[in-house]
Amino acid sequence: MVRMRHKASQHLYDYWNRLRGSRLAPRRFEIEPASIGDALPDTFILERRDAGTFPYRLAGTRLCERFKKEFRGHDFLASWNAQDISTLRSRLNAISAHGGVILLLANTETASGKSLQVEILILPLVHGHVCADRFLGVVSPLTAPSWLGLEPLEAMHLATDEIIWPDGHAQASVAGTDDIDDRQSPFVERIRQSRIVRSDRRQFRVFDGGLNGNRTVASES
Repeated sequence: MVRMRHKASQHLYDYWNRLRGSRLAPRRFEIEPASIGDALPDTFILERRDAGTFPYRLAGTRLCERFKKEFRGHDFLASWNAQDISTLRSRLNAISAHGGVILLLANTETASGKSLQVEILILPLVHGHVCADRFLGVVSPLTAPSWLGLEPLEAMHLATDEIIWPDGHAQASVAGTDDIDDRQSPFVERIRQSRIVRSDRRQFRVFDGGLNGNRTVASES
């Protein structure tokens, strides 16, 4: 994609899109780490627990080293300011229900005031059967200053953001996901049709109810 400036983003997108075929997204367990290549240390996987909570399940070693932080278990949205959180939450819920990928440019800063622009690509993955409830991402610095890896990156601010629709449009939402967020994303048309994505039931169980009365997916294997 010409809008992706870093080769790691382009490679990961092409790999994800080949696996996807005509589906909303590939399944989580179709992803082969060896196929991601040199970008693997900069990748991460998020989980969608509900419409506003997206913790890291995995984060690459280089990503952790650059931020001097263990990301696993921390919420992806916690690294951003209030305005960015609202934007990212809407984008993540949109691609969870309708496919598409998120492309971000973000400005990061160190405690001493050094700055670096990074490209972030986020791609949906299907783990349950209600929506794409996992996300594969990669964080790619657009320059390589000598201090990178020595001073931890801290604050992050969105510079640009967009959703790219691989098929040229949003897909019909998976059954039950039109109310995936309490605000309709301004970048996604309300789509009335729905369909059911069927998946290998040996890899998950779906429970109705839970703390918020939502359907939840459990038992990752």
